[in-house]
Amino acid sequence: MLRGRTALVVGGAGGIGRAIAAAYAEQGASVVVADRSVVDPAELGLAGAVAVDVTDEGSVAAAVREATQLAGPVDILVNSAGILTESPLATMSLSTWSETLAVDLTGVFLCCRAVLPGMLERGWGRIINIASQLGIKGGRGLAHYAAAKAGVIGLTKSLALEVSARGVLVNAIAPGPIDTPMVAGITEDWKTAKRAELPLGRFGRPEEVAPTAVLLASDPGGNLYVGQTLGPNSGDVMP
Repeated sequence: MLRGRTALVVGGAGGIGRAIAAAYAEQGASVVVADRSVVDPAELGLAGAVAVDVTDEGSVAAAVREATQLAGPVDILVNSAGILTESPLATMSLSTWSETLAVDLTGVFLCCRAVLPGMLERGWGRIINIASQLGIKGGRGLAHYAAAKAGVIGLTKSLALEVSARGVLVNAIAPGPIDTPMVAGITEDWKTAKRAELPLGRFGRPEEVAPTAVLLASDPGGNLYVGQTLGPNSGDVMP
């Protein structure tokens, strides 16, 4: 389904990004993972792995260059890098707010901007941004995270309007709570309360999100998705 395509999965060393990278490789894509910690590409059958700091413009540009050298021009970009902390807004430090926005939103902007010239020149590309259902509904103690993810959804729609007519399709995935190392840092009280809210009564698994990313990257399966936010979220948000 993705044979002949090159995919760059940013934040692909663990969690949802890792599951997406593995799924893309299984579908025949040449996959490069970019993350703060470099993984062994052989573990997932990848074409390569590079280090990146998504908050640093130069680091992002270098990672895209390295990925292109390893596997060819980037056809598919997945922005899955993120951090998650918990803090009431009234006592939240500016550094906590700024760090979350830098990683979860500015990093998406920098990575999109880095791959766009090549995609537009070739007239084909897929960009898939990992948002969150909290960007739609908000979350107690998670105003900084929800704000960043709402920004990702807005960025996705705006960029889709700019580039879809030139062959680059931009969409978002807004998962509900997923059992990943990132969510492990949230308090057990929060997680217990959240599970009780979900119609499915459980958090998802990364491998249950990855097929949505495969769909959006595929041709013809993803050809009509433009500026959409798909929600594998255990029923937490029903648009």
